[in-house]
Amino acid sequence: MDILSPLEIMTRLVAFPTVSRDSNLALVDWVEGYLAAHGITAHRHYDPTGQKAALFAHVGPAVAGGVVLSGHTDVVPVDGQEWHTDPFTVTERDGKYYGRGCADMKGFDALAIWALVEAHQTGVARPLQLALSYDEEVGCLGAPPMIAAMQGVVPRAELAIIGEPTTMQTVTGHKGGLGYNVHVQGFEVHSSLMHRGVNAIMAAAPLIDWANRMNAENRAKRPSELAAMFEPPWTTLHVGQISGGTAHNITARDCRFGMDFRVVPGEDPEAWGALFLEQVRSAEAAMQSVRPETKIDATPRFTVPGLRPEQNGTAEALIRRITGDNGSHVVSYGTEAGQFQEAGYSAAICGPGDIAQAHQPDEFITAAQFEAGHGFMRALLTRLAAG
Repeated sequence: MDILSPLEIMTRLVAFPTVSRDSNLALVDWVEGYLAAHGITAHRHYDPTGQKAALFAHVGPAVAGGVVLSGHTDVVPVDGQEWHTDPFTVTERDGKYYGRGCADMKGFDALAIWALVEAHQTGVARPLQLALSYDEEVGCLGAPPMIAAMQGVVPRAELAIIGEPTTMQTVTGHKGGLGYNVHVQGFEVHSSLMHRGVNAIMAAAPLIDWANRMNAENRAKRPSELAAMFEPPWTTLHVGQISGGTAHNITARDCRFGMDFRVVPGEDPEAWGALFLEQVRSAEAAMQSVRPETKIDATPRFTVPGLRPEQNGTAEALIRRITGDNGSHVVSYGTEAGQFQEAGYSAAICGPGDIAQAHQPDEFITAAQFEAGHGFMRALLTRLAAG
């Protein structure tokens, strides 16, 4: 098989509609086959359903201390979005490559695959690894089991570069995240006798109002030096979807909503979760005082550790040497970088494209950004070749 250019690889990757709700195995099959055709052995780790898999590979000497290029294979849906091109076909127009995932983050994935093959062909003194996860877009669920599966199968690397779109800036910190699916189960009666029933929507309202009050309190606090780097510089609580009820004259039997936290480094996502669950139990007790059979289920959906800036971090230092970027950059969205850091890797974020394009209709990466990413990979290979 011919060696493909980064653009040709991105075109292949985007053609696989790896929306998080669906399987990514067709993409994994292609990447594994492409690597095998160039003499690289890849390893899979399946999710519990067997319908998704992470893929990782190692090239160079079989020694510890290498560099991981980390990306995710899943993308968000295009449902309800107005696209002017086929979202699963890379379309070049006016210096931009359009397609779902071009920015977030199949553009980086393509560059990483290209770099792995190039490193294998030309030789490197310091190892290079590729790590492609699943289910990042639904709570960074796939990276922790992938990282665990890598241990003992490939030599342990020293650092991980997570290629989320940062316009090739060196990002050294991000907020942590925590999410719950909440199901309030009330008791239906005619609304003229509402005191005999439990309205699930109205029982949910104090929990949502608690989130509003916590946001106001957090905003009013003086932020720590670390938190002050973020926008906004406080932990935020957010409800983005809610549903429930049968009719206007019936107390709602069900109410469902999601409660999400974006937690500044230095605060514990699990501690925020514990505070929320205290509110849930209090609301549930009030419901059950009217109808004992009512309840609230708060099911954890995801927990994502924050990424803390490192003292003398080797990932940050390597990226800065290549890019020349000496600015201080943090982001409020979560990534898999915090999970690599939690597992003992030095971690930082750097990738082509703009996060503002992620998840948008007509998502794109500029040709200039894609070429900047290609230049980064070429410079990285030069450094790895030197050892």
